[in-house]
Amino acid sequence: MRVFRGHSRPVPAPVVLAIGNFDGVHLGHAALVKRLAKVAMECQLVPTVLTFEPHPREFFAPDSAPARLTTLREKLELLGECGARQVMICPFNAAFAALTAEEFIEQVLVRGCQLRHLIIGDDFRFGRGRTGDFALLQEAGRRFGFAVEGMGSVLADGQRVSSSAVRQALLAGDMEHAARLLGRPYIIDGQVSHGQKLGRQIGFATANLRIKHNPLPMTGVFAVEVSGLGDKPLPGVANLGVRPTVGGTRPLLEVHLFDFDRDIYGAHISVRFVHKLRDEQRFPNLDALKAQIAADAAAARAFFEL
Repeated sequence: MRVFRGHSRPVPAPVVLAIGNFDGVHLGHAALVKRLAKVAMECQLVPTVLTFEPHPREFFAPDSAPARLTTLREKLELLGECGARQVMICPFNAAFAALTAEEFIEQVLVRGCQLRHLIIGDDFRFGRGRTGDFALLQEAGRRFGFAVEGMGSVLADGQRVSSSAVRQALLAGDMEHAARLLGRPYIIDGQVSHGQKLGRQIGFATANLRIKHNPLPMTGVFAVEVSGLGDKPLPGVANLGVRPTVGGTRPLLEVHLFDFDRDIYGAHISVRFVHKLRDEQRFPNLDALKAQIAADAAAARAFFEL
């Protein structure tokens, strides 16, 4: 996948384009990008996604912005799996936020992307004050020579699929419903790093991933499957949170893999959260923590029928 930072230098050739934040790359996003890939193939153009970094809500209201579902790397990987071959990442800063809808069309879409066909979701608004809409894009398309196509909402269990709905499911601990909205289990990727080695001391060695999601979309203890260490996913149990019992303050994902003893420091793994076991909690001492981890491991084994 080719990645372009900013729109000041145009992409090499005309494109079919989809625009959005694509946080989580849920079923609705996936349908949009798959449609993008199909139209691009028919037009013999490159299927390209335009997205923003940071999320616009993080720029306008950093203290109340929603938790991110995916890091930028995770988002790019998922967009590629759906069929995107190019991504333009527009830095969402004061200058970008000040663009009028008309300036966005001319500077970003026409000059930057050499747009020939645009596909957007039914709730897409753009430009200063969010004044740009589907009708304005259609009018601009007639002037500049690009087609505009809208995609309706995707439903799962009768609910409109959205990033907000995914966040609500994760926060409620309903991993199964989150997976239905996403089209896959919720995933966090990362590189295994060295930690305090506390898990090894109490008999439950863990692979530790530093978390870039801030705030976290969820916390707790989960039955998980880990990819990236072999031909098939490996089952385990994981804690996602700040580890209050040992005085932790920064988010950390600790994964204990069952019947596994390889050295995997530095490996890049994907952790799929398939079932929530309990909330994260503080224990009075390490013995109580060790006993609870043993119970969590047994519960996760039972979930996987191991």
